[in-house]
Amino acid sequence: MNELSLGAVLGIVVAIVVVIVVIVVIARSVRIIPQATAGIVERLGRYHKTLAPGLNLLVPFIDRLRPLIDMREQVVSFPPQPVITEDNLVVSIDTVVYFQVTDARAATYEIANYLGAVEQLTTTTLRNVVGGLNLEEALTSRDEINGQLRVVLDEATGKWGIRVSRVELKAIDPPVSIQDSMEKQMRAERDRRAAILTAEGTKQSAILEAEGARQAEILRAEGDMQAAVLRAQGESQAIQNVFAAIHQGAPDDKLLAYQYLQMLPKISEGASNKLWIIPSELTEALKGIGGAFAGKGGPAAPWTPPTGASAPTPPAPPATRRSAATATAAPATPDVLSAADIIAQARAVEPTTPAASRADVMPDLTPPETPLPDLEQLTDPAPDVDGPPPAAPPAR
Repeated sequence: MNELSLGAVLGIVVAIVVVIVVIVVIARSVRIIPQATAGIVERLGRYHKTLAPGLNLLVPFIDRLRPLIDMREQVVSFPPQPVITEDNLVVSIDTVVYFQVTDARAATYEIANYLGAVEQLTTTTLRNVVGGLNLEEALTSRDEINGQLRVVLDEATGKWGIRVSRVELKAIDPPVSIQDSMEKQMRAERDRRAAILTAEGTKQSAILEAEGARQAEILRAEGDMQAAVLRAQGESQAIQNVFAAIHQGAPDDKLLAYQYLQMLPKISEGASNKLWIIPSELTEALKGIGGAFAGKGGPAAPWTPPTGASAPTPPAPPATRRSAATATAAPATPDVLSAADIIAQARAVEPTTPAASRADVMPDLTPPETPLPDLEQLTDPAPDVDGPPPAAPPAR
């Protein structure tokens, strides 16, 4: 009984061990590789094959699977590296490398640490490229530096099973003193450009204002010219119309004399008129007015001096050319009224009836006819002041 019990226990233990061994063998024989990864299988320490994504079977205890390799494109940012430029300035440059493992076997057996190798190769290549450029070129030639780095890294990492697709300079940091100098330079450049733009704006504004003023003056002058032309044409037309109306109306000497007397008060209008000179034609106008009134009231008898009385001789005025002409034109008579006396008497006379007009009363105020000189005699030059006065012309 005891022997049977001991054999049963040993059988159970052996079965358990076999089950464990089977589980271990199965676990080491079956491998599942994720997508975009690759596995290197070594059999007895030697490269055997590269496992593809999916389910793979291995020989347990003979085949060994190395760590999986990521076949996707990777981005690695390296820390800032000090680089000396051609003008002996130390700048710190941060780089970013984009690469992809294309051959898992080469990446495993051709290089021990491909990430470290890419970093060191990027640093040395960057110093070589930037060392041939000055600071200004290094700051403005990033595309050129990126292209040179990519070409060099791609050639060097090709045998490692790595393809470098892109290299970017993330930051280029010059020293603080250089940054201050650059800021001052940029500030001065911006101030200069601002001053130039302001001056250009002021210049354009002045030019536009001058052009506007010129055009305005030209248009104003053209408008004044057109207005003057139109005004002159209007005045000319008005004068022609008035002239034509006067000639169509056929005015006589009486109307013209009356209009002449109406215009006399306007001559003295104005505060600046200190002296009013009565024209020599006033006597002719008064003669026409007197003749008109005399013709309306009845024929007036010609005036003759009293019998046995001789006309008194007025005192001789100073000998001047105008006094000589006046003496020649109108000899003095005691009964001849002046123009002012005639106008005063005409204003003082009141009509006898409301319907009476000034023309009905004026014939009584008409002075006797006085022989008047001819117009040619009025325009003759005055005789010499030292000679005798000219003789009076005969009565008409």
